[in-house]
Order: sequence, then C-alpha cells, then structure tokens
Amino acid sequence: MDATTTSGTPSIQYHNLPDQPIATIVGSPGPSSFSRQTRHCFGDATPGEFPLSANPSIVLHVLTGCNLDPQDLAKLEATCSFFRQPAHFAPDHELCLSELAALDMCQKRAIFKPMTLDQRHELKTRCGGSWKLVLRFLLAGETCSRREKSQAIAGPGHSIAVTSKGSVYTFGSNSSGQLGHGTTEEEWQPRIIRSLQGVRIIHAAAGAGRTMLISDCGQVYAFGKDSFGEAEYGVQGSKQVNTPQLVESLKDIFVVQAAIGNFFTAVLSREGRVYTFSWGNETKLGHQTEPTDLEPHPLLGALENIPVVQIAAGYCYLLALACQPSGMSVYSVGCGLGGKLGHGTKNDEKQPRLIEQFQALNLQPMVVAAGAWHAAVVGVDGRVCTWGWGRYGCLGHGNEDCDSVPKVVESLSNVKAIHVATGDYTTFVVSSDGDVYSFGCGESSSLGHNTAEADAQGNRHANILSPKMVTSLKQVNERVVQISLTNSIYWNAHTFALTESGKLYAFGAGDKGQLGVELVANQTERPTPERVELDLS
Repeated sequence: MDATTTSGTPSIQYHNLPDQPIATIVGSPGPSSFSRQTRHCFGDATPGEFPLSANPSIVLHVLTGCNLDPQDLAKLEATCSFFRQPAHFAPDHELCLSELAALDMCQKRAIFKPMTLDQRHELKTRCGGSWKLVLRFLLAGETCSRREKSQAIAGPGHSIAVTSKGSVYTFGSNSSGQLGHGTTEEEWQPRIIRSLQGVRIIHAAAGAGRTMLISDCGQVYAFGKDSFGEAEYGVQGSKQVNTPQLVESLKDIFVVQAAIGNFFTAVLSREGRVYTFSWGNETKLGHQTEPTDLEPHPLLGALENIPVVQIAAGYCYLLALACQPSGMSVYSVGCGLGGKLGHGTKNDEKQPRLIEQFQALNLQPMVVAAGAWHAAVVGVDGRVCTWGWGRYGCLGHGNEDCDSVPKVVESLSNVKAIHVATGDYTTFVVSSDGDVYSFGCGESSSLGHNTAEADAQGNRHANILSPKMVTSLKQVNERVVQISLTNSIYWNAHTFALTESGKLYAFGAGDKGQLGVELVANQTERPTPERVELDLS
C-alpha cells in the first residue's frame, strides 16, 4: 500500500520498512543546529524537522508494529488532530491513520484474512462502522476462547487436547465413538486423530458421548452420538459416528466456536451470529423446532443485530458475550431455575435478554462461563462475578445461597483474574500471575486440593465455600493460562490445567482413562495434578 501526499512527495512502502539509522530517516542536522532545533510532526521546511505529515506511512508502520489495542488507537485519534486526518492510502484514502492501523491489524487475524471485501465491510457495519471496533471484536474472541492457541477440554468422561499447530488428541471413554479413532474402545493415553491430518483445528467442544471440532476454515467436524439434542439417557443419538464427519448443515456458515449443553448445541459464526440446534419445542431458544432437528437456527431477538464474541452452554441455558460500541455485555436465554440467567428472577427466557446488573456494578465483562447450574464472568478490571444455584459453595460467597443476579466474589478482591471455568457446582479462577483458585463441590477430587487426609467427619472430598488457592498447581513452577473441568451432572468430574509453555496437568476422576495418565490398581481418581505426557506448544 503506497502513501503519496498532495505536495508531491514520492510514494513509499509502509510494510516491511528496512532497518536503517534514524539519521537516514530524519536527516542529519549540523552540530551547531542540533541542540537548537525542535522537532515537530508537521514541519515547515525548517532543516532537521521530522515531516510525519508528509510520510504517514512511517507513523502507520509504528502504530501497527507496536500492536496497539483499539482503545489506544481511539485515544490517539481523540487527542491528536494529526491522526484524524485522511491518510491518503488507496483504496481507503479517506481513512484516518488510526483507522488504517486498525484495519492493518485486522488483516493479520486468521479469521479475517479469507473474508471478501464485501464480507469485511458487512462485519464493519455490524460492529458499529469502525475498523477499531472490528479489531476489538476480533481480539475479544481470541482472548476468551483461546482461538488458534493450544487448549484442553475436560469433557464428560472423555478429553480433547488441541496443539498450537492444530493437531487433536483424544482419550478416555469411547462408548459412542466420541474419540474419533474409528473404534469404541477406551483410550488411557492421548492418541492423535490421524484422519484429520492436514486439517488445522482451532477450537474443540465436548458433550456427553460426542465431540465437535472447528477448523481454521470454519468447517465443523462432529463424531460420537449423532445428535445435537439431549445428551444423556434420551432417545436421540442412537446412531454412532466414530470418525470425524463434516456437519453438512453448517457448510455455508463460517463457524469459530461451538458450545454443547445437555438439550441443545450452539455455534458461533465468524460474523458474531449465534445458531442453535434442537430443544426448540415451546420456543425454548427463540425458535420452534422438533427436538431431533439437525438444522441450525439463528438466535434472533435482541442479539439479531449485535455481534457476539463468545458463547457458553450450561445444562439448559445459554450465555452470550456481546461486543457493542458502548462496551461488552452478557445476554442469557433458556431455563431460569436457580436464578442462573442473572435477571433477578427464576423465570425462563425464550429470547436472549441483557443481564443489566453488570452496568450497576460498573463491570465490563471479558470472559463468560456457564456451569450446569451456575455462571461466572471475569471483568476487564479482573473482578469475578458469580450467580445461580449456590449449592456446595460454587459461587464462592462463603455460603450455599442462590443469587439470581451477578455478585462480585469479594474474597478475590486482591486477585486480578483473567480466566474462569465452571462445571457441575464447581468454579475455577486463574489470576494474571498464573495462580489458580477453586471452590464448590469437592467430589472426585476435581478441585485439586490435597484431600488425602480425611476431615473431622471422615470426608475426603470436602466442599470449599470460598475461593482457595490450588497450591498443588503452584508447585509446577509454571504460569497456568487455562483451566477446563467437566460440565455434566451425570459424570464424575476431572480437571485440566494448561501452562504457558504447553504442559498439561490433570486431576480428578480417571476411571475411564480421561486423565491421560495411568492409575494404580483400584484407584479411580487423582487428588493432585499429574503431568500428561503431551506437549501442546
């Protein structure tokens, strides 16, 4: 992309600027003038001045090279008139430099690169008419779902591990072929899915007896129970698929994330649209369908024209993290038992509804998590909110009460959280320092605390009512970046901790091989983290 000023300055390239001494760029004033000259952005032909306005490509190179976030670009535009001027770069010669810098950084994102010009401008309009808002939308999606990064999924009885290069390993229960190896035999060690060779996977989701994988081309592969509906003990899903198969009904939708609830499945498109399968009778998810429906239906209502960056599925409800010009917000839809929809009631919602409490708390949501019966959010400022059914202390407020609106976990007030994960009455929080806290149901040792010694009542699986640091993970001497735990009411839970260098640690229930580590005779679980022999870096 060339830059040519109206004064006739020769065009220069702003991409891949060669390294050169600063003197060759700004000129070399003589010794007598060096201490006297003041350098300005605009210049008036005075020797020694740096004519940035004549060479905006240099500024653009600095802006994009520093990976400034959208907020920084907006501040530059607001405080300096220079950045609001047209950049004179074809074909977007009317864009100001901060907008052009944002567009340049958007073009480096994997899901943006293959978009056509019309698709890009449609996304720009959907995000609010600014490339800075598009950049915020793309970055938010990458942050909350680890898109294109290594990830581990602790599913109901089986596990998935995705390397940073997009290879997929599965292990654990395989009664429905959910491991994707062409058999129904259990696997006690991580095994690569060889039929996906040449396909780069960027996201994975696990449900009871089924697995969904998403490629960098937006294609969805599914295997295990052949159903998007009821996961356990239902009449659906009698057919089994034991190797990855493309979901034909999604071939025209570029998918970036999937979430599997107990009665339904949801996917998120590249443009931030949510689609759901099944559980549509009585319009439980905003549309009327048969429970066995295999066709995706757009989630309409309030989210129809609002881009979504993350979805999270609980047992019978769905959360959506939306990205609007005014900021981030959370919507909920589905079953309201226990107050888990966050609206101050226990009523069901057949259409997505904004959770208004975050505005009252002055909290900008950054990550959402939907447990079976409770939910959690991490704010940009590092605060953690929980709400829903508080059984076993899973809300972290020191009791087992229900909260029907989001409430800040005060005992984490000195912790800056960056990640949260929820399961069946269990919650994990990861801090910016890499420390991990857990609370809730201690069954099957999935909280990670050393419970080898029984408590006064002889219970080895004590519940934790307030956040407690998982000191056993502190001992691995690495920063934890992701936690995943089983989110099912029918399976004993297990937990994964992924470190910054790609090492994976597992603890909790392991009777089906879902930990990826061998257990000794008569052992069904591990109370403390053990390294899985798998490098996800």
